[in-house]
Amino acid sequence: MKVLDVLQSTTAYFKKRGIENPRLNAEHLLAHSLGRRRLDIYLEFERELSEPELTPLRELVRRRGQNEPLQHLLGTVEFCGNLFLCDRRALVPRPETEQLVEFLQSEIRNPKSKILDVGTGSGVIALSLAAKFPETEIVGADISNEALWLARDNAARVGITRIQFVQSDLLESINGEFDLIVANLPYISRLDRDELPPEVLRDPEVALFAGDRGDELIRPLIEAAPAHLRPGGLLALEAGIGQHASLAEFLREKNYSDIEVKNDYSGVARFLFARYG
Repeated sequence: MKVLDVLQSTTAYFKKRGIENPRLNAEHLLAHSLGRRRLDIYLEFERELSEPELTPLRELVRRRGQNEPLQHLLGTVEFCGNLFLCDRRALVPRPETEQLVEFLQSEIRNPKSKILDVGTGSGVIALSLAAKFPETEIVGADISNEALWLARDNAARVGITRIQFVQSDLLESINGEFDLIVANLPYISRLDRDELPPEVLRDPEVALFAGDRGDELIRPLIEAAPAHLRPGGLLALEAGIGQHASLAEFLREKNYSDIEVKNDYSGVARFLFARYG
């Protein structure tokens, strides 16, 4: 089969299986299996593929058709211009979280800020901020040891070794004060489990679900953060759809100021920013 024929048949198969962006998925998997860049395969549409080239591709296509995330199959994910390792140990980073990092980059005015990333997962937020602000002191915390090992692997991959990764249930094992505390914690209600796409459920449950409401981890963090924020320090949160109003009110009740809700790329209220002291 020629490259173009393989792309077309794989795209058709993914459409039949209900895979989002079927052509893009087909291109990524073909390029990955051939050891090419995705755009390079456009120059090889008429090339005949040998059986040794097709065999690994068939396995990747089969697994993608069974809703294994594309990022797990590729082993990497692009985030804020860097390529990070991605596997079952932590949540697959979403585009919305890239936007959170963009907002934070405009909020960090002191190049030597001290930053805490709670629920760091694969470490992409902490590492993206560290790359942008090389003089910052950053701590990444997570309850999952497996996620922390992935974060350390990513730190080694991008050559940033100054981040301290700590196992902690929220702020339980955290010492000191910070100019910024950022958190992308689990915010999905367990009651919504059956509504999630099958591939999302391939992420670790500890990274997805909070409780029946979905904000059961965010609220304790809001309560605990003032003890670890320097005067005027910023708390930045990513939250679930429909959670922003009640969380903004909770921030007011806990004496935060300058509370701001920001929308994601889709116009959905997704991020909360508040200062304390």
